[in-house]
Amino acid sequence: MVVTVRSLGLFGIGGYEVSVECFLSGGLPAFDVVGLPDAAVREARERARAAMKNCGAKFPVSRITVNLAPAGQRKEGTIYDLPILLGLLTAAGDLKGLPEDAAFVGELSLTGALRPISGILPMALFAAQAGVKSLYVPAANGAEATLVDGLTVYPVSDVNTLIRHLRGEEPILPAETWEPTPDDRPLPDFADVMGQENVKRALEIAAAGGHNILLIGSPGAGKSMLARRLPSILPDMTRPESLETTAIYSVAGMTEADHPLIVRRPFRSPHHTASPASLSGGGTVPRPGEISLSHNGVLFLDELPEFDKTALETLRQPLEDGEVTITRVAGSLTLPSRFMLVGAMNPCRCGWYGHPSGRCTCSSAQVESYMRRISGPLLDRIDMHVDVPSVAYEAMRRKETPESSAVVRGRVNDARSIQKARFAGTEIACNAFMTPAMIGRFCVLDAAGETLMKNAFDRLGLTGRAHDRILRRARTIADLDHSDTIESTHLAEAIQYRSSSILK
Repeated sequence: MVVTVRSLGLFGIGGYEVSVECFLSGGLPAFDVVGLPDAAVREARERARAAMKNCGAKFPVSRITVNLAPAGQRKEGTIYDLPILLGLLTAAGDLKGLPEDAAFVGELSLTGALRPISGILPMALFAAQAGVKSLYVPAANGAEATLVDGLTVYPVSDVNTLIRHLRGEEPILPAETWEPTPDDRPLPDFADVMGQENVKRALEIAAAGGHNILLIGSPGAGKSMLARRLPSILPDMTRPESLETTAIYSVAGMTEADHPLIVRRPFRSPHHTASPASLSGGGTVPRPGEISLSHNGVLFLDELPEFDKTALETLRQPLEDGEVTITRVAGSLTLPSRFMLVGAMNPCRCGWYGHPSGRCTCSSAQVESYMRRISGPLLDRIDMHVDVPSVAYEAMRRKETPESSAVVRGRVNDARSIQKARFAGTEIACNAFMTPAMIGRFCVLDAAGETLMKNAFDRLGLTGRAHDRILRRARTIADLDHSDTIESTHLAEAIQYRSSSILK
């Protein structure tokens, strides 16, 4: 008799259904797992054997064949331990049968306890779409699985408990739907930064519209300090955004059992020695990289010119399309990567070019060579180029407290609310991702604005992409000002963020 147990698989950040077929036949005892299993799946034979014996069940002495269908899709990980064990118990007659609308996933310990696994959320999302009504998961993954509507989630601590439940002897109580609580962990605050009001304003605009920004200044000017305070003014995440981001982190094994839903926008800051694969994602079996872990949040690249040139160039397509496609031997995978890029850099190798102290020792050729480490196409995709001047002594010693992040965040949320209403019914969430058609509709300029834009286009030698990004940025500034139209003052402020004295 062939026993089929419904389970789930994972490829990238998407789930798919797997049928675990168990067959006991006569002949010499053997245990074969087929269906393109990796080493971890094949080792499930020993974990299932030990778990059954340690739970008091009799391991069948026969020829055992387990097929993981679809057989043409590579299976990996330890998520099939539990369905394989249940298939064996049912085929041996220890269980009468399994619910047809239930799916099972989980890793076994040798004692029969269930250990947590990665990727529960995307698998649960697929299970709900596939008509699964009951999902049995390790107890530590129960809260994460309840984030999906339409599923009854049973948190399983060990095999004995599950067997008693399936026999109707001692039911397992379904997990209660997990509700997010406010994340009150403190974030670095803008009130800690003395001076740099112009840079704070630029970061406020970037946060309000989701614009990319590059901070350029000498050492100690506060570039990293300001960038690391950006999360404190980022707008609230919507429920769909939280689920998208959590699915990526779930696959990467980076969710928390007691707080499974990510409610704060991610802030990723990889070291400048990061490889192209670590940024874009990859591996023998493709996995999310830093740009996908930054989805709906911020990717901060400190010391931007020190990054490997090939690694930086991998950002170009994701910045434009909002997704990254990874092609490996194991298959091709498209991952979401709609993020804000925040870069910080010195103006030259020694760091002091343009500093009032005049201590820079770099020649003009050396300064130009250092700037050429960042390609023109990548710079063109960064909306805002902002000079970060050295902080004046008077600003450092002033007594009044600077504006707090909470106040700035209130203005950012107001601007995002305007954008949410503007783009209702579309996939666009903020001004930075407006399509050309939307720019033509929502970024109309008056006669004075047209003249100003034409002069800037000719004087600065702007590209078509830079032209559109200026208009998107002007729309964000107008939203912060609660203006229905883009005034000349809004456009002028937007233009100044493309005219850095360093990058001319």
